[in-house]
Amino acid sequence: MPFAAILLTKNDDGSTAARLTQIDATQLPGAGDVTVRIDYSSLNYKDGLAITGRAPVVRNWPMVPGIDGAGEVIASSHPDWQAGDAFILNGWGVGESHMGCLAQQARLKGDWLVRRPVGMSARTAMAIGTAGYTAMLSALALQAQGVAPDAGEVLVTGASGGVGSIAVAILSGWGYRVVASTGKLDQADYLHGLGASEVIDRAALSAPGKPIQKERWAAVVDSVGSHTLVNALAQTRYGGTVTACGLAQGMDFPASVAPFILRGVRLIGIDSVMAPHATRVAAWQRLASDLDMQKLARITQEISLAEAIAAAPDILAGKVRGRLVVDCNR
Repeated sequence: MPFAAILLTKNDDGSTAARLTQIDATQLPGAGDVTVRIDYSSLNYKDGLAITGRAPVVRNWPMVPGIDGAGEVIASSHPDWQAGDAFILNGWGVGESHMGCLAQQARLKGDWLVRRPVGMSARTAMAIGTAGYTAMLSALALQAQGVAPDAGEVLVTGASGGVGSIAVAILSGWGYRVVASTGKLDQADYLHGLGASEVIDRAALSAPGKPIQKERWAAVVDSVGSHTLVNALAQTRYGGTVTACGLAQGMDFPASVAPFILRGVRLIGIDSVMAPHATRVAAWQRLASDLDMQKLARITQEISLAEAIAAAPDILAGKVRGRLVVDCNR
C-alpha cells in the first residue's frame, strides 16, 4: 500500500529535486530485515544538505532522506525484533546510501536499531534525535576524560542549534558552568533558560586567531569546526578536553599543534553515524534519565512532512533554533 515520503531525484543539470510523493513498499531497499512504521523523524543539518543538494550527501538515487526515525516495527526477519517493538534509528548511512526516515515507512537493518527507552514516546525520541544523541556522546566523552563540574567553564559552540542546545541542557543539568557561543545574541534568554551561565558572540571565535591564547575553558563541545574549533583549542586550559562533532562553519582545521604539546589538550572526535550498538544504548538511556524534558520542550518545534522540504534551506542558513521534529503522518 502506498505511503507518503519525501523523494529526492536528480535533475538533468545535476541539481537535486525534492518532492513529497506517494511510494510503494516495493520501492524500499531489499537490504533490510526489518520493516518499520515511522511516526516521527527530524530535520538535521545533514538532511538539509541532502534535500537542497548543497553537498554530495546522497550516494544512491532516488533517495528518501532522513537520518533519524522512531516508531514501531511492522514486520521483521531479524531475531531481535518483532512486530510492535518500539525503536529508534540514528545514522548508519540511512538517508544517504540507504532510503531514510522522512517517510511513513522504511526498511532497515535490525542491527541498526535501538530499543526506545521505556516511557519515551516516538515524538520525544525525535525531538532529541541525532542532535541530542550526539550531544550526549560529547558530554559522556567529557566525563570519561575526567572533566568534573568543578573543573571550570565548559564552552558550547553553535549553542542555539540542535546539538548545542541539548548539550547546554545536559551539561548544566549535570552541574557544569556552561558558556554558550552563538551568532544569535537575541536568543540569549533562550540559552539562559536551558542553563547557560553566560552567552557570548560567536564572532569572538570564528575568525583566525593565535595558536595559543589566554586559557579559559576546562572543556569544549564544538559542533562548528574550522576557526571556531581552532580558537576553542587555543583557549582551552592545561589538560582540558575538546570534543568535535560538527562542521557548521567548515570541515577545514587550520590549526597548530601548540595546544596539544604545550598544554596537553585532548581533542576527541565524536562519531554518531557508525557508533557501536552498546555506545548508542548507553547514550539513549542517559538521555531518558538525565535530560530535562521541560527544557527539551523549549528546544523543539514540530513540522509536517510536507514542511520539511521548505525548512531545509533554513537549517543550513542557521535560521532554525533548537530541534525540528517531523510528524510523518501530516
